Amino acid sequence: MDVNQPKQEHLLALKVMRLTKPTLFTNIPVTCEERDLPGDLFSILMKDDPSTVKGAETLMLGEMLTLPQNFGNIFLGETFSSYISVHNDSNQVVKDIQVKADLQTSSQRLNLSASSAVVAELKPDTCIDDVIHHEVKEIGTHILVCAVSYTTQTGEKMYFRKFFKFQVLKPLDVKTKFYNAESDLSSVTDEVFLEAQIQNITTSPMFMEKVSLEPSIMYNVSELNTVITNGDGSSTFGTKTYLQPLDTRQYLYCLKPKPEFAEKAGVIKGVTVIGKLDIVWKTNLGERGRLQTSQLQRMAPGYGDVRLSIETIPDTVRLEEPFDITCKITNCSERTMDLVLEMCNTNAIHWCGVSGRQLGKLHPSSSLHLTLTLLSSVQGLQSVSGLRLTDTFLKRTYEYDDIAQVCVVSSKLKAES
Repeated sequence: MDVNQPKQEHLLALKVMRLTKPTLFTNIPVTCEERDLPGDLFSILMKDDPSTVKGAETLMLGEMLTLPQNFGNIFLGETFSSYISVHNDSNQVVKDIQVKADLQTSSQRLNLSASSAVVAELKPDTCIDDVIHHEVKEIGTHILVCAVSYTTQTGEKMYFRKFFKFQVLKPLDVKTKFYNAESDLSSVTDEVFLEAQIQNITTSPMFMEKVSLEPSIMYNVSELNTVITNGDGSSTFGTKTYLQPLDTRQYLYCLKPKPEFAEKAGVIKGVTVIGKLDIVWKTNLGERGRLQTSQLQRMAPGYGDVRLSIETIPDTVRLEEPFDITCKITNCSERTMDLVLEMCNTNAIHWCGVSGRQLGKLHPSSSLHLTLTLLSSVQGLQSVSGLRLTDTFLKRTYEYDDIAQVCVVSSKLKAES
């Protein structure tokens, strides 16, 4: 085989061009003082230049649009569009033409051809055109592979390919933080706050069209990025929702389990799926981009095997007078418990009733409500403590201190108020 044989000439020519929107023309103004040698010559030339803005000739931004001169940057979440043209440069009629466009990424190969049909014939100086679109969903090197096959007049089957490599860059840096809400009635609450920090890491400003949180099936979400004034809501970021290069913006959301899941403590125990962020932006002359994060997960607060929470409690009570509270006891474990309730007095809080009360069996993810009576012998803000639950099956004891607070006033102050 002769390794120095000439490369075979093809009858068809393949042209590929990326389709992007034009940009505003920029110029570099040249100015000088009137007392300098050129005088007002530069000013006159700039005023006569059709590309400058009338009345603002010294600004770099012009009135005209320029077509892209290079491939440009492609960012994750944007739509890649390309124009493919196959032209018959010969004086022969070519038959059975098929054009195929594939996009090769680090993980997959995608077919982007609008149609895989075979064109019966292509006359001289005519062409086959196709426009492909693809929403970029991966970062890294992408290779556009364009393949053309055809048959000459003599019946010879011909085939050639061209490769176009480009990089997909990351447009945004997204960081998330979770915060468990504090509660006055118990040390654990199901409410969680999500803070999303979004930074523009491109070189051009972005118009943030939408930043929303799509919750999972277990949660309801409330956005905390608006301020209500006279019944109307306005964004906390003002009327201009532009994000300049390297600027960071924080978005806050509040999530709460749906009632049907909140009642089942075992469902939200451990790692839970919160949802995913949906971000939509526009750049340059309205080019749209969209990103969706993967499912966000957080470690749910530990309830232990048994969760005790206060459902109702008065804000203010009288000194040395009994008052009632309602407790909710939930079995967060995966086994059945046989519970005994013990009430231990403290210096300020005294329980009314029999300690060592049998509560009976409590099945997994089930709850029971108890109404307990107590009184306080000390005025001021007092902490409700001294409850103890014992599982007789495993001989395991759970103690609960500082489960709630109550304000104790004298009978005289209460009557006057």
